[in-house]
Amino acid sequence: MIIAGGRFIAAAALTALIAAITIALLNLIGPDWARFAPASCTGTRCFCEMPRTGAALLQPANSISSFGYVFAGLLMIMLAWSRDWISGFPPLAASILGAAAIIVGIGSVLLHATLTLWGQFFDVLGMYLISGFFLVSALAKWQRIPDRRAMIYYVLLCAGLVTILYALPEVRRWLFSVVLVAAIILELVFARPLRPQIRTGYYVAGLIANIVALMIWNLDQNGQFCAPGSLLQGHAIWHSLGAVALWFAFLYYRSERPIT
Repeated sequence: MIIAGGRFIAAAALTALIAAITIALLNLIGPDWARFAPASCTGTRCFCEMPRTGAALLQPANSISSFGYVFAGLLMIMLAWSRDWISGFPPLAASILGAAAIIVGIGSVLLHATLTLWGQFFDVLGMYLISGFFLVSALAKWQRIPDRRAMIYYVLLCAGLVTILYALPEVRRWLFSVVLVAAIILELVFARPLRPQIRTGYYVAGLIANIVALMIWNLDQNGQFCAPGSLLQGHAIWHSLGAVALWFAFLYYRSERPIT
């Protein structure tokens, strides 16, 4: 418990450091974000939180809450390379998931802090890295694809998704949803039955967290749960629940027993 607590504190400290560095860099680049091409959402609605014009973080609540992903990702990596790691989930794969979670968090900060098109690119990039990981992981378990070949598939898939994101940014949410739903179906219908010892409850808990988060996202986006000037934002709650869902996914993969 002391060791686990130490990792928790270390991950929290590193998250605070990364947050400080990110905000410092944004202060150097900004706060005149209007000189950059705006994010696609500015044509309709970039969530409920009112942008603080002239600030380095246009949407502070939505920006700061994004660091929850960074904390979860750092903790995943620390646990994966600890001496007491016993799992059928390879440390390298766990680290890739952790790194993707960190990119999700920083990308989300860049979007909500700047509301620029380049910030949006990095925000969606992280989402594609996560959904692509889930899809390739499920496919690899189902078809018993070796880890090295699965890594190649993952890189190729992410490269394809990023290319589409760059060429057609307007399809970003639709494409992410398609990849994520395909990953969930492959995992639950084809991959999970091959690993009867894995703890499916973690996966279900992550799905529930994501469903609740999506409901709150819609309420925020449609202005039904909305106080523009408040630091309590529905989209910030979406971030927090999203980080929790990723943590449950990590626990699910970690619960797989090593092959003996």
